[in-house]
Amino acid sequence: MRVIISRCLLGASCRYDGGSKPCEAVRSLASRVEVTSVCPETASGLPVPRPPAERRGGRVVLADGTDVTQAFESGAVISLGRAVGSAATLAVLKAKSPSCGRGLVYDGSFTGTLVEGDGILAARLEEEGIHVVTEDVVQSCRASVEHPVAIVLGSGLAGLLDAVKPVRRIDYRDIEGFPEDARPIEGHSFKAVVGSIDGTPVVVYPGRVHLYQGYSAAEVTALVRHAKHLGCRDIVFACATGAIPPNATTGLGLITDHINLTGTNPLVEPDDLRSVESPFVGMGDAYTPYLLELARGVAADEGIEVGEGVYAGMLGPSYETPAEIRALGMLGVSYVGMSTVNEVIMAHALGMNVLGVTLATNLAGDSSVDHESVLVAGQAHADEFGRLVRGVLRLLG
Repeated sequence: MRVIISRCLLGASCRYDGGSKPCEAVRSLASRVEVTSVCPETASGLPVPRPPAERRGGRVVLADGTDVTQAFESGAVISLGRAVGSAATLAVLKAKSPSCGRGLVYDGSFTGTLVEGDGILAARLEEEGIHVVTEDVVQSCRASVEHPVAIVLGSGLAGLLDAVKPVRRIDYRDIEGFPEDARPIEGHSFKAVVGSIDGTPVVVYPGRVHLYQGYSAAEVTALVRHAKHLGCRDIVFACATGAIPPNATTGLGLITDHINLTGTNPLVEPDDLRSVESPFVGMGDAYTPYLLELARGVAADEGIEVGEGVYAGMLGPSYETPAEIRALGMLGVSYVGMSTVNEVIMAHALGMNVLGVTLATNLAGDSSVDHESVLVAGQAHADEFGRLVRGVLRLLG
């Protein structure tokens, strides 16, 4: 996988003050990918050290008011050429910088005040379709013993358990809010495994309960709250789905967004309102773009064919009618299933980073589909699924 990274985050002394801003999480990522390093300011010929500059409106100025926009634009063009030539789709740039800031930049008053906006290079990279994050995002997604990665497995996908080096196991009956009377359906297990996969700390939940079994949204999302309680900041939701033609085909897919058609939401549950700061949660980027880019990069490196698209969560347990499938296709849905959406809502409300991976075991509407065929399809794709998830874990470790 190729990633564009600001040189100062890697330890190069190229900042305006002659120093650097090394970030251990970024350095760790850099050790596992192919790096194209950039510094648009030095690329433009600006000296080191140099006077500090900030964005003021659409310009870049020094503290004395001198306009240096042209120099910054020149450096951005040079760095953009390097970035595009690398074929990378992800960039990790220095936060708040007039060149590299993403989302927030210093406002030109030289008082430390931040305003919404992007640095010149960051904006140009986004225009080219390269996803830009700051070192803060990489740090927030980095796994550790204190912050293991949670993985919730779906039907037919429990084979990943074989890759876990276990430290301890947790019976679901000991998880607060999980229904004590629940019994796992075939292909699921109700013992969480705490341990590591290839050295990355994880908590794996090899089964879940569903709304169609008569459980509430609060009970369905108990595992998410448990993962958050254990310190997990990243959570991977894996699920089996049907593919909606022509938007998707069978096989592995990445979930980019969802439509909740289950008729419920975990944030309406009174008990859950105590779990989040507010039930009025914006759902933009509920599926963390940074994790999506890592998954895309791993898939490309591993030669794993993956689709991607919108997931529609249905109540179930019956499969969809032909009319429902046509309607979902018109709504832009690629995958349809009976889980995940409420779990993602809860995880996003709790501030967790989310990656959704699905195995489309059949084309929606296939009258021959049953739970057994879903399990068989899961076994057929177990190796690809395992390599994809383990690849992402390595980049988070």
